[in-house]
Amino acid sequence: MSKRSSLIRVGAALCGALFVSGCANHLPQRSEHEERVERKLLSHSLQIDVGEPQVLELPQRRVRINEQKTFEVTEFEVSRHYDRYTPYQPWRELYEVPLGAVAVVAGVGANVLNVVLLGSLPDTATKDWISYGFAGLNPAMNVESNGRSEQNLAGIDEKQLDKRMEYTSQPWAERPVSVKLGNRSHELLTDRNGVLRLNLLDSPFADEEVSRVGTLHLSVSDDQDGARADATLGISRSLRGKLSEAHALIFEDLEDDEVAQWVHRVKRLSELGLEEEASELEQSLIELTRNDPELQKEFLHSLMKDAGRLAADPGDSE
Repeated sequence: MSKRSSLIRVGAALCGALFVSGCANHLPQRSEHEERVERKLLSHSLQIDVGEPQVLELPQRRVRINEQKTFEVTEFEVSRHYDRYTPYQPWRELYEVPLGAVAVVAGVGANVLNVVLLGSLPDTATKDWISYGFAGLNPAMNVESNGRSEQNLAGIDEKQLDKRMEYTSQPWAERPVSVKLGNRSHELLTDRNGVLRLNLLDSPFADEEVSRVGTLHLSVSDDQDGARADATLGISRSLRGKLSEAHALIFEDLEDDEVAQWVHRVKRLSELGLEEEASELEQSLIELTRNDPELQKEFLHSLMKDAGRLAADPGDSE
């Protein structure tokens, strides 16, 4: 009697464990598809275009810097496959079992009726009701539910679609450039178009003894991969002889000078062959006298008479 009672308790315990643990109801597998692009850098180079001629005859020069990259581009189609299932929850059997019984009866009735109607009933009535009913009657399984389904990644498939070489060329925009003049180095920045504007009459070169130095050395480098480029610009003896005088003509105090001295400065810069600097000084003086029309008129008249230069206040066209 005791042995039989023990067997009953063991069987009950196994049924209870099965009821609590249950089985997941597996759903159709789901897949996701996407495209992935890999870009592998094959080469990276920098180029400094110092322009022509390579010996400076004028104090200003625009230096253009570009970087070129070569990539290996590979396109893939990636498919991710997921196993889906409805996790087991024992308390749902309280309503799934009676609903399952009703669904089985309804499904059997629908199949009988479908015979009479020559198979015109949809599969949702003849097959799905029976499938739902048996899942509901099974105490170790919940019925399928997309609303509370869970998923696990089952596998990933990759298919290569294309492989090609890609070349890019872009300006060295707003990046540092090392400029060495003699024994001193200066770090300058390019603009957003990758252009470095050199002016030997402006900072940081204005305080240098440029007349003693015959070359400018320019270098750029990328710390990420070590790409580097170097270039050299010569400074002509003629230009070196003009820089000191030109610097004094441009930057010495203007406000204490007379109109005749202003005109002399502009004229002398033009005689030195520094026409761009002469025009810039001319416009600065016009701007300086904007609030004194009589003085400005005197300067423009003297500029025309003594230097043969025809200038006008750009503000007059506004």
